[in-house]
Formats: sequence, C-alpha cells, structure tokens
Amino acid sequence: MKTTFSLLFYLKKPKNYENGLVPVYMRITIDGKRAETTSGRECLPANWNNASGRLRGTKEDVRSFNAYLENLRNQVYEAHRAMTENEEEVTAENLKNKLLGKSSNIRLLIDIFNDHNKKMKGLVGRGYSKGTLTCFATTLRHTKDFLKWKYQLADIDIKRVDHDFLTNFQYYIRSEKDCGNNSTVKYIKNFKKIIRICIASGWLNSDPFINIKANMKVVDKIYLNQNELDRLGGKDFLNDRLNQVRDIFLFSCFTGLAYADVQKLKRTEIIRGDDAQLWITTKRQKTDTPSRIPLLPVAVNILSRYNDHPACSESGKALPVSSNQKMNAYLKELAGICGINKELTYHSARHTFATTVTLSNGVPIESVSKMLGHTNIKTTQHYAKILDLKVSKDMAQLMQKYAGI
Repeated sequence: MKTTFSLLFYLKKPKNYENGLVPVYMRITIDGKRAETTSGRECLPANWNNASGRLRGTKEDVRSFNAYLENLRNQVYEAHRAMTENEEEVTAENLKNKLLGKSSNIRLLIDIFNDHNKKMKGLVGRGYSKGTLTCFATTLRHTKDFLKWKYQLADIDIKRVDHDFLTNFQYYIRSEKDCGNNSTVKYIKNFKKIIRICIASGWLNSDPFINIKANMKVVDKIYLNQNELDRLGGKDFLNDRLNQVRDIFLFSCFTGLAYADVQKLKRTEIIRGDDAQLWITTKRQKTDTPSRIPLLPVAVNILSRYNDHPACSESGKALPVSSNQKMNAYLKELAGICGINKELTYHSARHTFATTVTLSNGVPIESVSKMLGHTNIKTTQHYAKILDLKVSKDMAQLMQKYAGI
C-alpha cells in the first residue's frame, strides 16, 4: 500500500528560550501522522537554514554537522525501505522506533490468530473438534487474503482493526470469496473470538464489534418424508456396495447420528437398557455431549446384518462405514435410482430422524433434543417449525370440536 512519507529537520526551542544553542529535532510524517525525536545535535538559531533544514556555511565544522544529518536521513529512508519490503506496518511511530532500536510493543493480528489456532490444534479431542479447527483455519486464510487484498500487507497491528476494517472484511468474504450469509457469519464469529482474546489481554482498549451485526438465517433443512424412506428401504439394489451404503444411511435416519458418530460407533456402545431394549450410548464428536438413543427395530435389523462383517469384527465398529466423500457420492447414485429429487447427505439423514421419524410421530421435542445431543433446545425447535404435517395433526382434533359451531 502506497504511503505519503516525508522527513524534516527543524529547531525546537525550549520554553522561555532567550538565547544559546537549540536542539535539532527530526520529524517523520507518514500519511499525515507525525513522530518526532532529537537528532542529537544542537546549533544557534541564527546559523540554521529553515528551508534546507541544514546549517548555513561552508566551514569544516558546518560540513561535518550537515553530513551527520544527511547520514541520519539516509538511515531513516533505509529503515523505511526495509519495513516496506518486509511488509511491516509502516507508521511514523513504528519507523521512529525501528530507527532508535526500540521494540514497538505492536501486537500483530496474524501472529495472534496463528497462536490461537496452534493452541486449538493441541486441544482437538479435548474440548475442540477437528471441524472447529478447520473452520478457524479457513477464517485465518480468509483474513490473510483480505489483508493482501485491502492493505497489501501480510500482517497488521491489531489496533487497526476497527469498524471500517470489519465492514470491509464482511464485504470481502461475501463478494470476493462468494460465501453465503451463514458461512460469512460463522467466519465473522470466529474472528470475533480473536478480538475478545485481544481485549481480555489488554491489547485493545475498545471492542470494534460494538456496532457490527451478523445474524444467521434459518435455512430449509432437507429431509426425507415417509414415502421416500419406504422407497429407499424397500429397494433391493443390484450390488452389495449400494445396499451397504443404503443400510448405513437408513441407520442414521433412524438414530439421528451424524456421519462422524456413525463412523466411530463401537459395538460396545450398544447396550441393553433397564427397559430390556437396545440403546446407543455415545458422545457426539462435534460437541462431546452425551447422546443416548433407544434403537428402533429398523436400526436393530440393520446392525444384525453386519454382525459377521470382517471389517466390523476386526475393528470392533458397529458398521463398515467408508469415507464421507465416498458415501456422499454413492448416496447421489441411490437417490437417482429411487427417484428421490433431494440431495442425500448425512445432514439430511439426521434431519429425517428429527422430523419424519420422531417429531411427526408425536415424540416430545425435549426427548428429540436429548437424543440428537443438542446443547440448546432452540436448535431442535428449528425442526419443529418446518413440520406443517405435524401442525395439521395437532389441530385435527380441535377442528372436529369446532366443526359443529
């Protein structure tokens, strides 16, 4: 980023000055902001040329004096050049401190962000998931790209993060990175955590997020209705691969487990409860919250098909789950064969459990929330809002009551 840069030597007379030597000061001005320091030399005002910023005369002592100032000037310009090449933040104060060999106590945004992510990486599995780390890594990458796009800098003083910075950052993520509203909000919230660290550490005196608003939009959740579930479950595919993928997907539909939780589910986590029924007792990988789910007959039947599967016997896993990428690719194939015009993913399977399998059949929302491992029932309420069929059933009896009025 281009900056305006100037250097001036001038006399700074002390208060109540009457006569005698006056110190020569150096003033650095960058983008209209000044930083001053003494040059270490003094002279009589009568011998000073304000226009040139040098002593008048040609004597040896004058030439030596002016040569000293010229050398100092060259040092300033060299320091400015080095800071620019190293993509350091070039301000008048920073340049003066570099010249004087002082540490400027500048806290740099990317340094702080890197330190945060490094610590988070060490806590994956102990309070943080891999997914959370990946999201923060993406936020950091967007931040680095933004600094180059907006400021032509590799890093920036945390004190320069203000309202203007944040509004431009939001604009950049939405426009240049082509992110949707909810993705943008997620990245901004991650960035806000870094700012909270800076405030708590005393590196920022005020919160630049005070007038910044970023709200998630409720999006339509894809789920299968009962007819689509029946079509998928009743189809006999021509090869074992597709049948296996279908079984594991349906298991998620009838348990509400996310892909990561189905993939890691162990046989030892399936126990018989006090009611003599089989239960899943596990923890969600995403939030590390307990999840206890009674197994419906459909899920029990699926598990029984893989009791003797070599991969399961060897690993102790409940089901032979392939990589998420492969499973999603196969699910597209399944949807096409079954005539289901929806994107089948493990998100949609989890949504199907919440809507078609449980809430639509009268299971209380509190029970659904607990089985899904939600930490806040508001998350579960999003599913209830989209169930027009459930509303219709709830109102049917009331309609009959008022039918004769």
